Amino acid sequence: MSNPEFTRARKSPAARRAEIVDAAAAIAVESGLETVTLRSVASSVGVRPGLISHYFRAAEDLVATAFRVAVQGLRRFEPTASTCAVDQLRAIIADQCADTRLSALWLSARHLSRRSAAIAMALEEMEEADRQELIDLIERGKATGELSDVDPVGASVRILMALDARGAYANNALPFDHDAYAHFVSDVAEWALDLPPGTLRSPEPTRSAASLSDFQLWSQGQ
Repeated sequence: MSNPEFTRARKSPAARRAEIVDAAAAIAVESGLETVTLRSVASSVGVRPGLISHYFRAAEDLVATAFRVAVQGLRRFEPTASTCAVDQLRAIIADQCADTRLSALWLSARHLSRRSAAIAMALEEMEEADRQELIDLIERGKATGELSDVDPVGASVRILMALDARGAYANNALPFDHDAYAHFVSDVAEWALDLPPGTLRSPEPTRSAASLSDFQLWSQGQ
């Protein structure tokens, strides 16, 4: 006799896999990658753990996929209303500093990657994607004359390292509101891009809280 708890309408393999990935990404953002397990995802979706393993034979593959989708949902470099490269850079920095869940997610992934080749590769892929987005934006800024003749690769590396350095404090229990901390990333970016001090500072973060739909936009192709 079937257990009502696990009675569920049959879905296509693609739809079921997307549902599993969405749930895993949401768990990763809410509680950390360490809590993404076959059992926790099965409970969230409302199926047996065995069904999850049908789509992801190794738990680390599920965790790596959850990381990719969660990062893409939270850390997309979305275009702004302005076509100005400096305005877009300012918005990117504000967005990435606004949500500590993103920083905590990267911290979890870096920790787990020490023992998981799949997660380590996912880290490399996401880092490369972020780096290329910044390189392209800096190149556009140089082409329009907004930015000086800086090295796009070197500048993007410095900016992303600054984001990671600031994110290392994401799990701190107590707030820390010193100006040097609040504007650390923008200060580094101004130095890397040879911009006047204060150019990239933003008074308030612009990112709103992510919802499950943020992850669903990306899971279809995973």
